[in-house]
Amino acid sequence: MTLDDATRTFLVDTREEAQTRLLSWFRRHARDLPWRHDPTPYQVWVSEVMLQQTQVETVRGYYARFLARFPDVATLAAAPQEDVLKLWEGLGYYSRARSLHKAARIVVEEHDGSLPADVDALRRLPGIGPYTAGAVASIAFGIPTPAVDGNVRRVLARVLALPSPTQALLASAVGEWMPADAAGAFTEALMELGATLCSPRVPKCLLCPWQDLCRARRTGRPETYPAPKPKKIIPHYDVVAAVTLRAGTSEQGAEVLVAQRRQDDMLGGLWEFPGGKVESGESLAEALVRELREEMTIGVAVGDTLTVVKHAYTHFRITLHALFCTLIEGEPVCIECQDHRWASLAEVRDLPMAVTDRKIAGALETWLAEHPDPRRDLSAL
Repeated sequence: MTLDDATRTFLVDTREEAQTRLLSWFRRHARDLPWRHDPTPYQVWVSEVMLQQTQVETVRGYYARFLARFPDVATLAAAPQEDVLKLWEGLGYYSRARSLHKAARIVVEEHDGSLPADVDALRRLPGIGPYTAGAVASIAFGIPTPAVDGNVRRVLARVLALPSPTQALLASAVGEWMPADAAGAFTEALMELGATLCSPRVPKCLLCPWQDLCRARRTGRPETYPAPKPKKIIPHYDVVAAVTLRAGTSEQGAEVLVAQRRQDDMLGGLWEFPGGKVESGESLAEALVRELREEMTIGVAVGDTLTVVKHAYTHFRITLHALFCTLIEGEPVCIECQDHRWASLAEVRDLPMAVTDRKIAGALETWLAEHPDPRRDLSAL
């Protein structure tokens, strides 16, 4: 799908007007965002990675903490991955953090510690796709390169009244309107327009600087562009996690078994309470006994439920059942994990965990606070 002659002519004929209106609107209405305060290429990169599939208000705090701990590429590259994941904890989509860390090391090793001012070179870095490369290139370096995210897709699909435009077509359209001498401002303004006015359900057309140019508005139903994608059935899984305690030397008097997920797995590098998916026909206890034997070659006796956590991921939902366990056979060996340890409660607090396992850790902390002599209470689990 490519731009037809009529659309290309429209874009060329309205280019100057579109640029003037959008940039003027952006100067007056741009939100005060921390990554817009005298940004460096590194700061632009970090913010764009964090903003992928994540709301601006959520990113604000994470961005400030991340920059305070890792103020430049060299500092990020020198840090252990576990430190990066811990600071990212709760932000989700952890592959972003792993790729950011890996890319920082490549930038230090191959680009003298500075992000390359070249779109193709940016694309070769881990975690940088067409959108992020375009955003960093235009905002950080002023290179006129389209950056088409979900907001931009919605804006251009409406302006051009295209129900199902391809990314390539939209990139071509953005390129027709992008000013060579204000590429960064245009990119930010276009994203801002989609984020604040051109919303999915109730667009604020009367406030839009492009209202007179928008073909979808003329139809009277701008919210129908672009056409919604068919909804997919989201599967649900029951998952079990073992809270396996033993008497320890910590001040809490107990240690818990935790495992680190393999780098190539979902949530790779994060620590968890070991377990896995319940198979058809299995009870929760049966599934947990099987998972612990397969994952860590140990036998456990399954006790009471500590907590139940419901969570939705992008493509599936889970109900996570955390059950107390007692080690009855063998010593833990990682078969389907990267590492393991017996950790005190204080040590668990310092480990990077996904939100589901952090909730289990919180429930365990509450339980331990209510059991001042966990050595005695372990036998009752």
